[in-house]
Amino acid sequence: MAAMNPNPRFLFLATSTREPGALGNTEWLARQAAATLPPGTPQAWHHLSRMQMPLFIDQRHTTGQYAMPEGDMKTLLDATLDATDIVFVAPIYWYSIPSPLKIYLDHWSAWMRVPGLPFKDEMAKKTLWLITTSGDRAKAQPMMDSIRLCAQFMAMRHGGELWGKGGPPDVVKADALAVAQAAVFLAA
Repeated sequence: MAAMNPNPRFLFLATSTREPGALGNTEWLARQAAATLPPGTPQAWHHLSRMQMPLFIDQRHTTGQYAMPEGDMKTLLDATLDATDIVFVAPIYWYSIPSPLKIYLDHWSAWMRVPGLPFKDEMAKKTLWLITTSGDRAKAQPMMDSIRLCAQFMAMRHGGELWGKGGPPDVVKADALAVAQAAVFLAA
C-alpha cells in the first residue's frame, strides 16, 4: 500500500457499463471507501461510459505526436493531472477491465506525446488504486496485475487493490471483509 499524499485530491473513475442510475457493486464499494476520506478531501467522480471518448488512434510510429485533447477527453486529462490519487472503480468484465477504462488508458499513450505536456512526469507523482468486484477473486487477478503494471510503467505509486464479492446487484453489501477493508483502504 502507498502512503497518503499530502493535500490529497482524489479522482474516482467509474468504469461500469451499467445503465445510468444503477449503482453497481463496485461503485457502491468505492463510495464506502471514499466516505472514509478525511472531511474536506477533494473528490472528483467521472463515469467514463457517460463521456464522449473516441477510440485511440495509434500515431506513435507515424506522426509521433498528438494534439491537445478537446471535449470530454480534455476534461479527463485535466482531472487526471489535477489528482494526487487516481482510483479505478472497475468491475471485472471477461477477466479484464471494462472497455471505457481501456479506452481511457489507451489515451495515456497520446497524452504522453502532446508537445509541451509532461504527462508521464506528472503521473509519476501520483498514486494509482483499484477497487473491483467479481464473482471470485481469482478471476480478478489478471486485472489487478494489469493495473499494477500500468502504475509501474508510469512510475506511479501503487496504492493496491480492494476486491469485493460481486455479481447480482447488492451482493457486495454482504461481503463483510470487503466492507471492513473499504473503511481503511484509501487511508493506507
